[in-house]
Amino acid sequence: MGSVKQEKISIDSFGSFLGRDKGCLIVRDREKNEKRYPLFDNELGEIQIRSGNTVSSGALATCGFWNIDVLILTGRGHPIAILKSLYDDSHVETRICQYRALENGKASEIAKKFVIGKIEGQNQVLKKYGLRRIDFSVIETVKSLNCEGYGTLRRRLMGIEGKCSEKYFDQIFKLFHDSVRPQRRKKFKAYDGLNNLFNLAYRVLSSKVHIALIKAHLEPYLGFLHGIQFGKPSLVCDFLELYRYLMDDFLVEYARNLKPKHFVIKAEVNIQPCC
Repeated sequence: MGSVKQEKISIDSFGSFLGRDKGCLIVRDREKNEKRYPLFDNELGEIQIRSGNTVSSGALATCGFWNIDVLILTGRGHPIAILKSLYDDSHVETRICQYRALENGKASEIAKKFVIGKIEGQNQVLKKYGLRRIDFSVIETVKSLNCEGYGTLRRRLMGIEGKCSEKYFDQIFKLFHDSVRPQRRKKFKAYDGLNNLFNLAYRVLSSKVHIALIKAHLEPYLGFLHGIQFGKPSLVCDFLELYRYLMDDFLVEYARNLKPKHFVIKAEVNIQPCC
């Protein structure tokens, strides 16, 4: 088994250049400072390029040949595209198994696992801060849930997940200063600072999960808990449920003392919801 490529290049300073020269990829900044990355070391796994920088077509061809993922970011750092080698799409069996799960009954069990994983993660955060945990009987209810039809089961699971999240955030928000504490968790058209802080954190997490699923050769738009919908990366939304609690814990740890003066109101900008 080959070793995992560990090194990553991040080109995020405006005016930098990515090129190739004599068995190396080179990165040159605006001051003409240059760094070389030998390809034969086979350690380079990913290159992130922010808008405002330039890349030679030769460097892109080299990345394709060496199976190095190239991630394109907007000027604000939001991932919008990934360039991969054509040979990286040869893992057909992985995606076939993912589709088969919708027909062989495994989809229902997978959907349950996502809900249980989310509740268990939320309970870790609640326990850490001395708050009342979600009753473990809810997990047993999820495990024993048996509905006629996968669609009905999925809707029941989403209902349980939603109620647990509502109770969870009722407690989590109490950890923040009352001057920034919202009345409830809001995803879409959230104009208060704290809700948008959570939305932003989840948006960052979403991009990380999306890229990881692509690298795992899975279909990001074929989920099991979240329904299949045009333009919605359902599997990304599914996996977000497993890791949201990590972002929650981070925000409680580092942002619980925020006050209104720490936020800037921009009425024309709104962080879009993430699943």
